[in-house]
Amino acid sequence: MATDFRLKEQLPELTRRIVQTYADVPAISHLGHCPLPKYDAVVEIIEGLKEIIYPGYRRREGLHLGNVTYHVGDLIDGLHDKLTTQIGRALRHEARATCEAETDYEALGQAMAIRFLEQLPDVRRVLATDVQAAFEGDPAVTKPDEIIFCYPGLEAITVFRLAHELYGLGVPLIPRMMTEWAHSKTGIDIHPGATIGNHFFIDHGTGVVVGQTCEIGNHVKLYQGVTLGALSFQLDGEGHLVRGVKRHPTIEDRVVIYANATVLGGKTVVGHDAVIGSSVWITKSVAPGTTVVLKEPALRMKLPDDMVPEANYSI
Repeated sequence: MATDFRLKEQLPELTRRIVQTYADVPAISHLGHCPLPKYDAVVEIIEGLKEIIYPGYRRREGLHLGNVTYHVGDLIDGLHDKLTTQIGRALRHEARATCEAETDYEALGQAMAIRFLEQLPDVRRVLATDVQAAFEGDPAVTKPDEIIFCYPGLEAITVFRLAHELYGLGVPLIPRMMTEWAHSKTGIDIHPGATIGNHFFIDHGTGVVVGQTCEIGNHVKLYQGVTLGALSFQLDGEGHLVRGVKRHPTIEDRVVIYANATVLGGKTVVGHDAVIGSSVWITKSVAPGTTVVLKEPALRMKLPDDMVPEANYSI
């Protein structure tokens, strides 16, 4: 069927109406201001960082100890430039500064970029414990390579640990852009402000949520669908959300939380070595070493009508 070009005569008026909303609803427009951090550039930064964290597993092949120094040096140089630009843009936007402002935001961005890059050796060491935790915690794994290649939990944790370092330096916007990119890829939502210890393992992972003020100890294991969230949101006298308070739970060392469990509240502490069973709802602290499970449900199995009635039974 041929296009009716007469209908296209409506498009100029539609365009005018859309543009009018830019003035009517300015809160979701960014016009006439300095450039924001670029999403594609942030993703490039993530991919470059993963090349450094897991050399030989990503894009570059043929790496060995004889040439890896050159390769990493080239990556670091490029990451320095990209981080400097993107952090500078984020800082300028956070300050609501104009492009002509006297403050050199790119210089501030460079200083933060250098401080961040200096943390990469320590980040690699912690991520090595996360790989080890996955290998020790999942009998389906044949070797650590499989975890690095295939596990969405490690992907989300890797991006989180990198974003957390930037968050700790006070870099705005970019850490959230990083973890939300990982969220879109893995289904695992970890706020960069959360504090997570070593040997952290998320098995399967889809639907896991870890809130901003969560504190998670060492050797903790989460399964799919776990939510570590806020019980409620405090409001000030004017009805606005109170920010900057602890809203999410504390999970101590060696805790295991099974699928679809929900743990809520900033005052809620799950003590060390506790086990939280599937689908439970927890809003109060759990003592160390406790196992929490739902009361076993009564299941009824109804067999086909052509079988003897006595075969119908409950479990």
